[in-house]
Amino acid sequence: MILVLRLFYYLRSIFTLLTGITNWPTVIAAFVGLPLEKPFAIQLRSTGLRFKVRSPMDIWIVKETCLDRDYERISVPIQNGCKVVDIGAGVGDFSIDTARCNPLGIVHAYEPFSGSFELLKQNVLLNHMENVMAFPEAISDHAGTLQLELSGAAVQHSTARTVLEQGSVAVPAITLSKVLSRLEGGRCDLLKMDCEGAEYGILMNSGDDCWPCIGQIVMEYHDGVTSFSHQDLVAFFEKRGFKVRSFPSKVQRNLGFLHILMEPKDS
Repeated sequence: MILVLRLFYYLRSIFTLLTGITNWPTVIAAFVGLPLEKPFAIQLRSTGLRFKVRSPMDIWIVKETCLDRDYERISVPIQNGCKVVDIGAGVGDFSIDTARCNPLGIVHAYEPFSGSFELLKQNVLLNHMENVMAFPEAISDHAGTLQLELSGAAVQHSTARTVLEQGSVAVPAITLSKVLSRLEGGRCDLLKMDCEGAEYGILMNSGDDCWPCIGQIVMEYHDGVTSFSHQDLVAFFEKRGFKVRSFPSKVQRNLGFLHILMEPKDS
């Protein structure tokens, strides 16, 4: 059954890419391995947003965020003027798209990998998003320095893995409490996370004083990276009285999304 779901998903994704990106010949060239000057730009038909990318994986992430709208479809819509934090911002797809829909608000984007961070900054300028602030830091349960494993595509690098078989780089790290303190009033209306397994350490080791400062969390989970799974996160937040919804991926058994509404269930 999962093979059928994967086939349907990838066929639908091809259609989405070809109809949702104006310069679709560039997309085809990237996926079939034709030489392209890197980074190269893609432009979204519906919004006009442009993103400099370096690989098919980058294009795929932009598709999932800005065309499939994976985070938006499972969360509570944000109001214009909201304060948003993006942990694991990559090349800026979620941050920039959210800033476009939220011109009176602010987005704080965190991306520790230098190659992705440079593209994030370029994409912010390319799309004239003055309400995005970019920070070249990882988020952890402690401040200091972490080793970022360079594994697979750039968007898959992780600070959560302990066996650094493919090399690593040192990156600065701050706590979630520090992230919140940088926002006016110390409050975040929406926290988005896509940090390749680091979500478990960040959330389960942050103090309970963080939760009243967050309106909702929408995140991609990554099972199998650490000893924890998304079910541990569900139990963690439900124990504290919050409403959690799970959305397992139909094509990847170890991936999925969680939406955590940071209000008591009986409120």
